[in-house]
Amino acid sequence: MQFPFLLAPFVLAGSIAAKQCLNITVPVSISARNGVFNIPTLQGNSDATTFAQNLTSIRGNFTQEALLDYATVTGEYNISVKFCKPDVENGTNPTVQVLTHGLGFDKTYWDLPFNNYNYSYIDVAVDHYGFCTLSIDRLGEGNSSKADPLSVLQAPAEMSALYELTMMLRNGTLPDVPQAFSKVVHVGHSFGAGLSYLLAAMYPTASDGLILTGFSQNGSFLAPTVASWDSKLARLNQPLRFGNISYAALSEAFSTLGVSASNLTKTSDSLAKFNITLGEIQQALQTTDLGDLLAGSHPSQLPHMADLPSGYLTWVDAGSNQYAFLLPKYYDPSILQFAESSKFPYTLGELLTIGSAPKMAPMFKGPVQILTGRQDAIYCGGDCLATGDPALASIPAKSKMAFPLARTFEAYIQPDTAHAINLHYNSTAAFNVIQRFLTREGLGSS
Repeated sequence: MQFPFLLAPFVLAGSIAAKQCLNITVPVSISARNGVFNIPTLQGNSDATTFAQNLTSIRGNFTQEALLDYATVTGEYNISVKFCKPDVENGTNPTVQVLTHGLGFDKTYWDLPFNNYNYSYIDVAVDHYGFCTLSIDRLGEGNSSKADPLSVLQAPAEMSALYELTMMLRNGTLPDVPQAFSKVVHVGHSFGAGLSYLLAAMYPTASDGLILTGFSQNGSFLAPTVASWDSKLARLNQPLRFGNISYAALSEAFSTLGVSASNLTKTSDSLAKFNITLGEIQQALQTTDLGDLLAGSHPSQLPHMADLPSGYLTWVDAGSNQYAFLLPKYYDPSILQFAESSKFPYTLGELLTIGSAPKMAPMFKGPVQILTGRQDAIYCGGDCLATGDPALASIPAKSKMAFPLARTFEAYIQPDTAHAINLHYNSTAAFNVIQRFLTREGLGSS
């Protein structure tokens, strides 16, 4: 079936085919039972550190300690989505994959604008297998509406937005996409996988299949992950993207040191008087939060989220990024710099509710695939095969118990890959594993 609407310019994927994509702003109404937390407003980076210390302490459950009550949160928000379909459709019953990113990313995680889109999940799903995709900026992220980072931006509210988008796809009411989809699959990464899981637990007929990437139900390693992030206020860590400082003001501040923020290669003589070499400065820009200070100065970088409130946080620098997301020797070193300069924040509410999903999705009957990198630090502590139990093949495999009625359950461990699967050299191998699983389960486009 052809879609009779205007499409954005084609994005080519080699010589195989071309996907057609449309960026859409979708109004949604959310309703969710969120937690009411006793967390004081963060005044600076020291307060962010205090919050992380409390959250990761073994003395107790800080989420429960801070929880005062529950309240129903409602509101109207805009969700930014990207809908893609094959240039040439061979059937009348297409399947749409709803793609939900995790913390620290936006929807470009699925169509990464790096190295000529060679890391694009959407290219593989759409051009090679004929799926449609709807990648979303989660509520509060990217080009979607901002919201209160403590009281609104929690897992239940973000799942509510995901549910509303899903129902629009099923009912044919998604703006500019006049097609009712009978087959809707949810593909999530990390926190986005958690939202997809929560959707299946609460609304078991909303999804026809689940793909949970960068996921397990072992939360043992979340505390060291949060500690490794050394969280800072996003507006202070990348002020050009997330604060209210202008590039002109930043340049003026640098000029007092005799340094040009726009072109450090022209300032080596000025730096010499500080006994600092240009190479050392380049290392600082690549590996410390000095580089974050300058992020957003180049017009090609991803959209900014200006003047964020202090409840939006981010990890401190590229080192924290690498520790949590990437496996050395198995990613392009320049992708780390790209990922750090274009990262997105996470919120207090998200961190407090990251483990809020029920232990089971007892009524979900569709197929489930968990695909996690073997060296995932966040959900496997660096080795997903280190179960300590000869009868358990992998840490993610234990989640089979969470889906007692699932038609099929598969836990696939991607080799030579850490948490951010899509940023590794062998990402396309993982993409193909997912598409083949869905096709085998009768969820391909037809």
